[in-house]
Amino acid sequence: MAGHDEAETVAALLVAFREHLGREGPSDNAFLAGVERLVEDPATEFLLAAPRDGAPPAGVAQLRFRHSLWTAAPDCWLEDVFVAEPARRAGLARALAQLACDRARERGCRRIELDASEGNAAALALYEALGFTARSKGSGARDLLLGRAL
Repeated sequence: MAGHDEAETVAALLVAFREHLGREGPSDNAFLAGVERLVEDPATEFLLAAPRDGAPPAGVAQLRFRHSLWTAAPDCWLEDVFVAEPARRAGLARALAQLACDRARERGCRRIELDASEGNAAALALYEALGFTARSKGSGARDLLLGRAL
């Protein structure tokens, strides 16, 4: 779990994620300020991964926790998983996603959820290999993530 002393590393990886997505904002400073705020929040965890011992972190995952009335336990939202280009295909995304599941279990979560683009076949294959499905709520129907800008 990343601590306050690793906020700059976390923010830099999230800025790289922003650039990978082709987005212009939030600014680098906004990412750093947000990470510094969230790293102090007990309902948020950032996980870092490096391709080998002694190497700098090249992957990040953000976890958010909340209590669910429907499971009578905490839920985990795997909000972001990103691995920098030079470190891809080294198993970091799998390691981060697995560690996210492990952390959720350790915190008593009964469910972990995430969103992924239908166009990101590699991410979907990874998450499916780890047991994620589009039917996490047990209804038999596909779950859909809906949103609205405010």
